[in-house]
Amino acid sequence: MSNEECEVKFLDIDPDALQEKLVVIGATKTGEYFYRRRVFDYPDLRLNSQGAWLRLCDEGDRVTMTFKQRIGIKSHDGTQSDDSMEEIEVEVSNFERTALLLEKLGFIEKFYQENKRIRWTKENVEFDIDTWPQLKPYLEIEAPTWQEVDGAIQNLGLSPDDKKVFSTNQIYKLNGIDEIDYKRIAFDGFIKR
Repeated sequence: MSNEECEVKFLDIDPDALQEKLVVIGATKTGEYFYRRRVFDYPDLRLNSQGAWLRLCDEGDRVTMTFKQRIGIKSHDGTQSDDSMEEIEVEVSNFERTALLLEKLGFIEKFYQENKRIRWTKENVEFDIDTWPQLKPYLEIEAPTWQEVDGAIQNLGLSPDDKKVFSTNQIYKLNGIDEIDYKRIAFDGFIKR
């Protein structure tokens, strides 16, 4: 079973214009969310050195714990897309208690993050308009296969040359912000280490 995540990002989008296009192609708005994330690593940051992280996320209607790892890393500054991303996700029942469990197992919290998301869907494709503190909104397209992702890009009239396969950390780096320098990245402000 493959754990490859079929997901791309399009940066600096106009959320209103994009939502009009989503209506035209027959997508349905399924919700607006506020996410809280706690990102964990070992004390020696070995996951970070491998382009990986463990994320605990309160999505409002569910809580997930996810291992993510960049595949085919070509740059660490966000100037080049990765080949792909591995993702293994499970639902957990409690945000705070799961964080406590991870800490008891020896993990440390690298940082806390927040973001807002507007989700649209069409068939098997999710279109997420993400807003993060101090970043311009961007679009994330995720589907079970790369063919479905490519079809969604074509349906929206987006240029495949503009797609990015990378993490939000890389977007922050493109904007001169290294997440590892902060313990809190939130809409009410950033807190340095």
